[in-house]
Amino acid sequence: MPDPNKTKVTILTGTYRVKGYIDLMPGARVTDYMVEAKDFIAVTDAEVWEIGDLGAAIGACLVARGLRVVWASDSRSAATRSRARTAGIEDLGTLERALGAADIVLSVCPPHGALALAREVAGLGFRGIYVDANAISPESARKVGRAVEKAGASFVDGGIIGPPPVEGGRSRMYLSGARADEVAALFAGGNLHAVPLQAPPGAASALKACYAGWTKGATALLAAIRTLAEVEGVDAALLAEWKLSQPELQKRSEVVTVQARKAWRWIGEMEEIAASFEAAGLSGGFHRAAADIYRKLEAFKDGDAPPALGAVIAAIRRGARRKAPSGESRRRSAKREPQIKARFRFGTAAVKREAAKRLRFAKRA
Repeated sequence: MPDPNKTKVTILTGTYRVKGYIDLMPGARVTDYMVEAKDFIAVTDAEVWEIGDLGAAIGACLVARGLRVVWASDSRSAATRSRARTAGIEDLGTLERALGAADIVLSVCPPHGALALAREVAGLGFRGIYVDANAISPESARKVGRAVEKAGASFVDGGIIGPPPVEGGRSRMYLSGARADEVAALFAGGNLHAVPLQAPPGAASALKACYAGWTKGATALLAAIRTLAEVEGVDAALLAEWKLSQPELQKRSEVVTVQARKAWRWIGEMEEIAASFEAAGLSGGFHRAAADIYRKLEAFKDGDAPPALGAVIAAIRRGARRKAPSGESRRRSAKREPQIKARFRFGTAAVKREAAKRLRFAKRA
């Protein structure tokens, strides 16, 4: 009898049909367990959907609403072109031609490219509505807004929460800015639920930062905890305690294996979240550390299958330096102290001159 706690799936490759059940980890999707390949679809109990990235899936939502959706294939990969064709998105070749045919631009790209793309679009004179739906900080979103508004465009800030919208009810795009309602109306009744916040630009990005600060930040934290437990030889004891007191944490701590191949995308997002905290007067150190965890997983980017947890832990450990205990550090500092004092053997006047020099330098900095 099928296990009710597992997800039924049929995998079609064009040659084989494989049926079975898999145990999905919290926060994972069926596609995370599959080799990404051309002409590869998965069928679940609910409906048929094709593997594609976020931009293609959003474009498909708009095509389904009867809108003409265009893009620029110049310098893009064959895989990306294939996804766009499948989604019904029209290829106009160059960005300039695509902008000439568009009333609205929807930017979905890695965080580090958001501002550069906005400036490129502004440089080509676009004057319609520019929607930035990237995982960036509120201040970065406002910079994007200033760049496109300077050229005459209207700006709407967006934040997407959830997987690519290949099915309804799982994904939302929060919008802020004066024309957020107009953009939200384009997605009405589709798989992507657009939610206008009735707030200025930056609000949607702030909401996304708060949400991902927990979900993706917690994945990195748990991966670091499992690594520490492995280094100190207490992993089995930790899992036993979790089983007693927090039984959901073992599977949650293994989600990093499912996400490792796309961890490279989250480096910039964690840095943007850190910047969001720092702009609010809070410490961004936690999410900068999370970015460092994901940076150590970049090697899994082109993998055919999710790595084992042991491989993830090994990648996190590589390059890490064990620091001396705090007591030992203090002892080492104490040993160096006489040398520091020896620099001031020329008397009080010399000490005062040295202090004044350092003060001037601090003021200039």
